[in-house]
Amino acid sequence: MFEHIVLLKFKPDVSDTEKEDAVKRAHDFKGNIPGIVDLSAGINMTEEKEHMQGFTLGIRVTFEDQQACRDYVQHPLHQIFLRSIGPFVEGIVVMDYPVA
Repeated sequence: MFEHIVLLKFKPDVSDTEKEDAVKRAHDFKGNIPGIVDLSAGINMTEEKEHMQGFTLGIRVTFEDQQACRDYVQHPLHQIFLRSIGPFVEGIVVMDYPVA
């Protein structure tokens, strides 16, 4: 299996409703994009404010393998999601790694 983790930093003027909509749309990937084994997404609620660095949305996707992750990146549903949130995002961190 292969893990894909994304952290998004939204611009300060993005509403909670827009953030929650992004979470809902990320959840739509599961069952609609081949190769996804598991997916979770949510708004950062950490009490460790000193470590947030402004990142407010986390998405974790577990894939069957690395190729499924590569295919996901190009999938039309994922591309639509990226275009829709692009204007709201000012920072992103991505981490991918194989699951032992």
